[in-house]
Amino acid sequence: MGVDAGGTSTRAALVDAAGAVLGVGRGEGANPNAHAPEVAAGRIAGAISAALGACDPGAVRACVVGMAGVSKLSDPDVAAVFDAAWTRIGLTCAVRTVADAEVAYASATSAPDGTVLVAGTGSIAGRIRKRRLAGTTGGYGWLLGDEGSAFWLGREAVRSTLEALGRGRPLDGLPSAVLAAALGPSGLDVRTDTGRLAASRALITAANAEAPVRLARFAPLVSAAHDAGEPAAREIVTRAADLLVANALAAREPGESTPVVLVGSVLTGASPVGALVRRRLAELEVLTSSDGVLGAAWLAAVDAFGEGTPRPPA
Repeated sequence: MGVDAGGTSTRAALVDAAGAVLGVGRGEGANPNAHAPEVAAGRIAGAISAALGACDPGAVRACVVGMAGVSKLSDPDVAAVFDAAWTRIGLTCAVRTVADAEVAYASATSAPDGTVLVAGTGSIAGRIRKRRLAGTTGGYGWLLGDEGSAFWLGREAVRSTLEALGRGRPLDGLPSAVLAAALGPSGLDVRTDTGRLAASRALITAANAEAPVRLARFAPLVSAAHDAGEPAAREIVTRAADLLVANALAAREPGESTPVVLVGSVLTGASPVGALVRRRLAELEVLTSSDGVLGAAWLAAVDAFGEGTPRPPA
């Protein structure tokens, strides 16, 4: 059984020794740093039960749960809540909880050693050894780090807008998009100094009225403005890529030739940050995580059946 438990969604997959997927389950986010431990554990347990279907939970030979916020389980009281959840649904095997970066790495490559670079809402670079997370760079959360993440991009978009308002710069493009997303049809006349000051105060108030992680919703506006050729957005994207690449390289040993696995919305798809990161890492083997839950399921299968276990099909 493999589980990928993130901040916004949880997925589970049951596989057999041949790598065939026997069942899948889904649930809401289960990061114990963002949700009460009882809620997070219950959501993971629910996804596992859904993946099991009519299968006997006692027949599961291994379970790997990749979890955002896994460090929370270092608290014995929190770990006990999760242990109770596994018992409640009938699991008798050991449940190995690991960082979500580990299962993301395993979803992209069978290489035991390498680097994983994650940039979604938050960001972190990890050094993988023997498929385990051996060290990290970044990943300190929104207050202390998360450089290059969607949160970071959104924060920089708001800061850039505030600078444009305060310094009398044009508000076309990114500033206009940020103001519209944050304030809606505010009716403020930003053609005057008084209107700009009122808009600045309103934007600061709106940004601080929500959880800090909500700044990530402005990240797509940076990508759109970058693609339209706006200099301020291009500068933000360039700095994001610089910071992410620096963290990825810091997690590696000099001359290391192992793969780098990219994970998260900021690095995959049509993201301009991801495209720039790939160019900066062009001399290395750069892969993209396909499906974290299948990486978790494969790690569990390796635990149960050994190194020769086939990988589940993507």
